[in-house]
Amino acid sequence: MRLWTIHPNYLDPQGLVALWREGLLAQKVLRGLTRGYTAHPQLVRFQAQPDPMACIASYLHGVHEEAVSRGYEFDASKIARGRTSRRLTETSGQLRYEWEHLKRKLQVRHAAQFELLARIKKPDAHPLFRIVSGNVRDWERIPEASS
Repeated sequence: MRLWTIHPNYLDPQGLVALWREGLLAQKVLRGLTRGYTAHPQLVRFQAQPDPMACIASYLHGVHEEAVSRGYEFDASKIARGRTSRRLTETSGQLRYEWEHLKRKLQVRHAAQFELLARIKKPDAHPLFRIVSGNVRDWERIPEASS
């Protein structure tokens, strides 16, 4: 599961569809409707909020808006009711880590999208997040470099 900090407009079609599905799964987990993924690190920042459901709903609305702008027909009725006007704080280190992670994925999966992103030095965040200075988050699972 990857609930990107970066704005969904950077994702290729496969990535945007995956984000939608994973966001809906996260919503299900936060509702307590599944036994799996309950301790997934990507959910930590939502679970730490006073109203996790409003936060994930706001997150999904941002993904839905991007999908609609591309002509996709994601079913907005699957998003929980409620939204939050608060913006979650996320770090610049987390945003940079995810940016590099996405570019590595796209270099293999979608060369044209990679070429577009390669020129961008400072990506925008998903509208739910307010970026502050800081390192990669402790909950992020960074794979060890292979030797």
